[in-house]
Amino acid sequence: QVRLVESGGGLVQAGGSLSLTCAASGRTLSAYTMTWFRQAPGKDREFVATQALWRTTYYADSVKGRFTISRDNAKNTLYLQMNNLKPEDTAVYYCAAAGGALSIVTIQAAGKYGSWGQGTQVTVSS
Repeated sequence: QVRLVESGGGLVQAGGSLSLTCAASGRTLSAYTMTWFRQAPGKDREFVATQALWRTTYYADSVKGRFTISRDNAKNTLYLQMNNLKPEDTAVYYCAAAGGALSIVTIQAAGKYGSWGQGTQVTVSS
């Protein structure tokens, strides 16, 4: 099973940027569908962005045009560049890995992912 550790969260003003990193160990990321989720207080965990095995990227409508997901397989690392942050982006951000390919329908389902990091807090002040 792949082990995941997120970093890069913090406090930023609205309109600012943060870059999250998810470092993987135990397995190579190239065989995994990698996805960022987030969970705000009192809310369910929600899909943010994913990079499928075929390298296509998908984004939640709420972050499209502001966030960019990428990976470096040589470094076994997943990234999330977040620009023009808004207070509603405040949440704990998690990276998750699913072995093999997922369909477009299931790729956003948290239950399909077997490996999770501990999360990193992102707070955006207004």
